[in-house]
Amino acid sequence: MSATVRTSLTLPLRLCGWSGIAEVHTFDGLADGGEHLAIRLGSPGAVPLVRVHSECLTGDVLGSERCDCGPQLHEAVRRVAASGGYLLYLRQEGRGIGLYAKLDAYALQDGGLDTYEANLALGYAADARDYTAAAQMLSALGVSRLSLLSNNPDKASQLAAHGLDVDLVPTAVHLSSANARYLATKARGGHTLLSDAG
Repeated sequence: MSATVRTSLTLPLRLCGWSGIAEVHTFDGLADGGEHLAIRLGSPGAVPLVRVHSECLTGDVLGSERCDCGPQLHEAVRRVAASGGYLLYLRQEGRGIGLYAKLDAYALQDGGLDTYEANLALGYAADARDYTAAAQMLSALGVSRLSLLSNNPDKASQLAAHGLDVDLVPTAVHLSSANARYLATKARGGHTLLSDAG
């Protein structure tokens, strides 16, 4: 199943401490029917730096310190803009379970469960994210080889399963007293949190 670029437009952005002209792309035919965006920052080369970022209203917009999503987004914008590439912003809140369910999971975490256990207790997968749409978006943009800015090997595996040539580039570890337990859970879930890249 292939997707096509629906709209491309330039947008002056002031985002995560970076300002400049970005090119924003929307898509038709995505496998999950979602309204995801690809934001081109800088001038991508033959092997662009790509951040596939799952939406996190609490971290990205509200500045929650409970997770590392906001700091990862800030780092990604800075690094992708510097080298040229794409920020794919996927509308799959809460590891794919949605905003309200994520907040329900937060309440269970306050009672002692970790993030994966809370999702399971609510009847969801520990991590329900699927990166098929991301692979379709990249293919529609003509990207077949990329450097993926992530500590999540599952993202790289899923993109590679769709025929993309993926090199994994680690992000920094944005550790704080508020998210230490969350990051420990991510590490147990397979994330590689050894780098302090920046």
